[in-house]
Amino acid sequence: MWVKTLGLDKPVIAVTMGDPAGSGPEITLKALKDQSLFDESKIILVGDLKVFKRALQIVKEEGLEFVEIKKPSEACDAPKKVNIINLDNVELEKLQYGKASSLGGKAAYESIVKSVNYALSKEVHAVVTAPISKESLNLAGYNYPGHTELLAALTGVKDVKMMLVAGAFKVVHVTTHVSLREALNLIKKESVLKTIEVTYNNLVDLFRIPRPKIAVSGLNPHAGESGLFGREEIDEIAPAIKESNLKGIDASGPYPPDTIFYRAYYNKQFDAVIAMLHDQGHIAMKMVGFMEGVNLSLGLPIIRTSPDHGTVWGKAGKGTGSESATLEAIKLAISLSKKKFNLEK
Repeated sequence: MWVKTLGLDKPVIAVTMGDPAGSGPEITLKALKDQSLFDESKIILVGDLKVFKRALQIVKEEGLEFVEIKKPSEACDAPKKVNIINLDNVELEKLQYGKASSLGGKAAYESIVKSVNYALSKEVHAVVTAPISKESLNLAGYNYPGHTELLAALTGVKDVKMMLVAGAFKVVHVTTHVSLREALNLIKKESVLKTIEVTYNNLVDLFRIPRPKIAVSGLNPHAGESGLFGREEIDEIAPAIKESNLKGIDASGPYPPDTIFYRAYYNKQFDAVIAMLHDQGHIAMKMVGFMEGVNLSLGLPIIRTSPDHGTVWGKAGKGTGSESATLEAIKLAISLSKKKFNLEK
């Protein structure tokens, strides 16, 4: 049963602080200048108030005012009133912009844990995570390859897939944060089939696409050229596609990697593309959605989005980082929350 807070007609969205030495706090506040976010949702920042106050001085977003609350049910949705749950866990004098540290990693981790727990306890509809530093996390003793793996551990899920979104263009990866050599060994029928199924289920359940068309990329040049350049397409990928078809999923391929993304993005022939490798999917996405790409985690028991970029160390403390991807991440979290929880007017 949802708590009383979520009986309202607006989604409640928790936004994490990210690494306090990065651009996350600044670009989050820059994104909040978009009035539509306040019209469509209740935004709650989860992090250190001192960090956000300093970020506000840097970006000079006039009119924004912080409202400190103790729990999500106290959130207001008044224009330019920014709710914040103050974790008070950063010593600013010990923090250096653009530099990884155990202090930054610990603060970022605590913000994520608090936000995820709010989602698991059904006090917020979705979580938007600001960029973190993997180095900072590890310095703080939290040894995770990235956000996705950390979120999987916090929610008790083993298999989470990364979907990149830029408008109608969606890419899901079979493998992500492993070496290329290891990734090649992970391209198996079972892993490809699982990715197809998770993609299909989320396109139907979250995006409300009744019968999505899914394209599956090959691994080798020209999708193996009938086995001349490798047998993964024949032995692993094609059988996975065939089995998904038997389950009623409209998946096709394997297609040559150098053309399928063009067909999906420019010709709009598919609702999503399954990429075999991290860079295979990321390069395609960032060529067309570098400034507004969003990462959506598939397989978690919560809705989680994030901007598809890192901490932007070089612009931290300067207020010059682009807020486009963060804005799109918040908008996607709002849209998916409305669909999932029947909050659409």
